[in-house]
Amino acid sequence: MQAKIEAFFDEATFTVSYVVADPESGACALIDPVLNFEPAAGRTATGSADRMIDYINARGFKAVWTLETHVHADHLSAAAHVRRKTGAKIAIGRFVTATQAAFQDIFNLGEEFPVDGSQFDRLLADGDALPLGSMSIRVLHTPGHTPACVSYLVGDAVFVGDTLFMPDYGTARTDFPGGDAVELYRSIRKILRLPRGTRLFVCHDYKAPGRDVFAWETTVAAQRDGNVHIHAGVSEEEFVRFRRERDADLEMPRLILPAVQVNIRAGGLPPPEDNGVAYLKLPLDLL
Repeated sequence: MQAKIEAFFDEATFTVSYVVADPESGACALIDPVLNFEPAAGRTATGSADRMIDYINARGFKAVWTLETHVHADHLSAAAHVRRKTGAKIAIGRFVTATQAAFQDIFNLGEEFPVDGSQFDRLLADGDALPLGSMSIRVLHTPGHTPACVSYLVGDAVFVGDTLFMPDYGTARTDFPGGDAVELYRSIRKILRLPRGTRLFVCHDYKAPGRDVFAWETTVAAQRDGNVHIHAGVSEEEFVRFRRERDADLEMPRLILPAVQVNIRAGGLPPPEDNGVAYLKLPLDLL
């Protein structure tokens, strides 16, 4: 039996979120839901996540998990909103604590911010299995982009987060705190050892040059044969050299500073100050 998969594309951040449901029981997981954010006004909204919740409710599904593939730098997570609305537990890779520790220093959060992953309901290790009705979600630790990156295997489908993009766009950057090009190469090879027909679902698409439509579903075979960065025959040494040289010229993601402050809190906003307003920090001349 295959899981039912529905994709939700947020064009403002080029993010693809997913609902993955067990057709037999109706149990479902939401993967990488987006909290809408307007940086000029400092305004959040829940429209993208609410579309997912409306879809679930219309079909009588029961949300049991919100699964984060990693601490995102390009969009704010709506995991906390989804938990409030549906009761779905939030899970992420257990090495989220390394990302929290790195950004605790960057944002000078102090001891009031615990770096133990306690903001999340479940911390995941490689090989863990999460129940999804009559189905199971298998966790693959796939670090390199960040230390906490995990992919989720459900039947013949893998949700790879930012580890891989579409074959014509390539692979994730590795210059964030804890990123490592060697680890990314090995993580991708781990994914590409799966059967050739395995479906891969990516977290972002930016339309590679020459392609006019957004896309987010590919296969192990297509990645092995045609990924522009890491197709079959590309050695670890070649990939690491290429990735490091490319990363050295990349700009920081537009939303990295607000996004990380929210996402290390499992999609929660910073605590409000004595006027009842929550604030995000902007460290100057640090990054």
